[in-house]
This record gives sequence, C-alpha cells and structure tokens, in this order.
Amino acid sequence: MEAMDATKASEVIKATEEPVAADTPYRVVEALRTFGANYAEFTRRFATWLGLHSTDAAALAEILYAEDQGTPLSPARLSERIGLSSGATTALLNRLEKAGHVVRKREHSDRRIVTLRSSPEVRPQAMKFFGLYTERMQTEMSRYTTAQLQEFQDFVTQLSTAMDSLLAHEYHALEPGARPGAQARPGAQQKD
Repeated sequence: MEAMDATKASEVIKATEEPVAADTPYRVVEALRTFGANYAEFTRRFATWLGLHSTDAAALAEILYAEDQGTPLSPARLSERIGLSSGATTALLNRLEKAGHVVRKREHSDRRIVTLRSSPEVRPQAMKFFGLYTERMQTEMSRYTTAQLQEFQDFVTQLSTAMDSLLAHEYHALEPGARPGAQARPGAQQKD
C-alpha cells in the first residue's frame, strides 16, 4: 500500500467529515457564554460564602488560580485580569489584606516587584468551596481524549485571542454611540 501525501489525506478527512449545521457556531458561542455566566455565578456565591464583594472574590479567585499555576500575580497583572484601574485594584487589595485573605510579598530580586499571595487561612476555605466544582469539572473532562481537549483548548484560545484583539483595537476607547471598528474618514469633520 503506498503512502498518502498530506493533501490527499486532508481531502479524505474532509470527505468523511459531517457538514457543520448552520446553527452550530451559534450554539457553541451560546454554550461558552452560558459557561462564563455559570462561572461568574460560582464566583458570586464564593463571595457570599466568604462575606466579600463579588469583585473582591473574583480577584481572590484570580490570585488563587495564578498560584495554583505557579505564576503568582503582581498588582498590575491582577488589575488587567479583573478590569480595574490601578487605584481601584490597590483599594481592593487593601480590603483583602485587611480581611486576612491576601498577602503582598517582595519575592523578586528587584524589591520593587510585589507578588500577591493568598493567606494560609484562605486557601483551605477556597479548597473547601471549590472542591466539588473541581471534581465535577475533572470528571466531565475525563470523558474526552487528550487530543480532543487539546483541540478544544486551541479553539478557545483562538476565540480569546480574537476577543483580546477586538478589545485592544476596535473597542478600545470607544466613544458613546460610535460603531465599534469605525474609523473617522480622512477629511471628515469631528463633532465637538
């Protein structure tokens, strides 16, 4: 049996794939939107459970997640992750520190760099709250092969990259009522 070249293999795969239903992209985006809304609800309930404002709990969840990934956050990176100004993030961190949930550390050789760490007291609470969530997500993901999960990760990463680009460009500094992505035409008069 002779080897198939990449082009022919691609054609065979395409011929055996089912066509994508017209509403499939909509259903995928709707499922992602629903997942995001449910995740936000978990964060809101975590806030209530800890007696925090939802924004404070979201920040704490980001700090905990970053630590779990081995990449602790700086205040500036946290500010980006939760969409607050540096001043609002400082006020938020002051509240979390006062409540005993967060510690600011200077772990880097450059002592100006501040690293955010969860306090030893809050981590067991977070594990208690998110334990069932983590178990259920792991159970659901175990239904898929590593290759399927990688493909899905790539897909979600591409969507996130597209959203980041839109936010950084077409939706950056958007004026009230202006159409996203619309640029002023050369020679057009600007309204005051």
